[in-house]
Order: sequence, then C-alpha cells, then structure tokens
Amino acid sequence: MRVKGTWLALLLVLWSLLLAGCTGGTQPAVDLGQVEIGQFRTEQPWVELNGNQPDFAQEEYTTEAFETYAPLDALGRCGTAYANLCPALMPTQPRGEIGQVKPAGWHTVKYDWVDGKYLYNRCHLIGYQLAGENANERNLITGTRFLNTQGMLPFENQVADYIEETGNHVLYRVTPVYDGADLLAWGVQMEAYSVEDQGAGVCFNVLCFNAEPGVAIDYATGASWADEGVGKGTSPAAEGEAPEMPYVLNTSSMKFHLPDCAGAARIAPQNRRETTASRQALLDQGYTPCGSCGP
Repeated sequence: MRVKGTWLALLLVLWSLLLAGCTGGTQPAVDLGQVEIGQFRTEQPWVELNGNQPDFAQEEYTTEAFETYAPLDALGRCGTAYANLCPALMPTQPRGEIGQVKPAGWHTVKYDWVDGKYLYNRCHLIGYQLAGENANERNLITGTRFLNTQGMLPFENQVADYIEETGNHVLYRVTPVYDGADLLAWGVQMEAYSVEDQGAGVCFNVLCFNAEPGVAIDYATGASWADEGVGKGTSPAAEGEAPEMPYVLNTSSMKFHLPDCAGAARIAPQNRRETTASRQALLDQGYTPCGSCGP
C-alpha cells in the first residue's frame, strides 16, 4: 500500500506540472462570459480564457487528421472551425483568390491609419498556412486588420512553426463570438493543444478582439466610423457608459449634428451613432454638417 501511495503521489505531481505548463500556472481562470469588447486595448489585442487551458475533452485527443467547418447559419455567419492539424493538412501551393467571398457584415472601407488602409479583411478561422483552405465561405469571417495580424496571426504562426518542427498533431478550434443577431463577431476564441506531447509544445485558449484602434464598429451591421478613443480605454464601450459626445451621426443621411440638435433627436435608433471623431475626420469620411445646428 505504501508503494502504491508513493506512485500515486508521484503521478499527481507530474500531472500538476503538465497542467502548469499548459495554463501558465499563475493565470486566473477567466470565463468567456466575463469578457466584453470594451476591454479591447491596442496593447492587448487578446485575453486568456480559463488560465489559457483549452476545453477539449480527453476523448478528442487523437493522432488522426481531420477538419470540419460548421455550416453558415440563417444570417450567413460562420460557426466553429475545428481540426486536428498536421503536416498532411498544410498547403503545398500559394494561397488562391478569396475576394469572391463576402462574409456576413462585409464592408469595403478605408482609414488612413489602418495598416494597408482597409479596415476589414477576409479572416480565415483556420489560417491558410495551417489547413490550406482557400475560398471556403465556412472558414472566412469579416475581421479587422488588427484582428488578423495582431490578434490571430501570432497564434497561427506558433502552431505552424511547431508542426513544421515536430511533425506532430495539434488539436485546433476557432469559434466566432457573436452578440445576438449581430452580423459581425466581436471576437474569436482560439484553442490549441499539441497531442503527442500533451500540450508541452502548444497549449492556449484565448479570445482575440475583432476591433481596430481608432475605429468604432457597429457589430450589428459592420458599419464603422472614426473614434480616437477605441483601443485607449476611453471609448463609451470601454467605460461602460457613454460620456458626452461632441457629434451625433446619422449613418443613413450621412449628416452629423451637435448633441442638443433637434435633428439629432429625430434620428432612428438604428441610424444613430455618437462619436468623438474630429470634424475634419467626419468630413473626410463623407459626412456633411447639419444645416440647422451648424456643427
């Protein structure tokens, strides 16, 4: 009995060390329900979930390659993309054309300060370098440039580098996170776990924000407008309540008003937006000043 107890203690110690390597050890458990888009900061494009430990069941750990993509829902939105990645799934040719795919919430819009100018990219849920999927509409969402390059790409590169170096399998799942019937996901949950070495090589569970510094986004439609507070912790969403705004936008008529303008009070809720953008920034976006309040 003493020998068995000693072995049991050793096994428990080894198991705890494995878990510490996977979760980072000191990271507090954060549930997805505790995260909101207002937490987005330019210097922190993602947050860890559940101590960075993915939520795969034990029976899911396998060395058989597979990939599955959920059907689009009634709103044309992507669901979960799930794969057991390995060298056999990785592409051997350059990526093909994907411009024909128009994901839910897609808008072609530019801002001078966005990398490459265009706010939105067609973001692969499972990156092309990992599974070789081109114009698969079940694998492409409308995502900001910042989400694509600063949020998701570092994790995709980590997985790709590991597979290329070891030839091992990585269980990988990416889930868009929507608020109700919004067309745009406000974030994507990324989970990964290297199978052969029990997570020693790759192990993460993160929520990457679908946001862009300096740009406010209407996730219900994909519409956007300049807002210098986004990403700095001073936007209305980040504070949890709307501060006084210098301008009120009518996204339908493309006019902007002072907050106390009678015309602003008549704007339909779905067309009304408040912004801290400068007057010149609004003019550059094609908005015209209200003739009554003269903002």
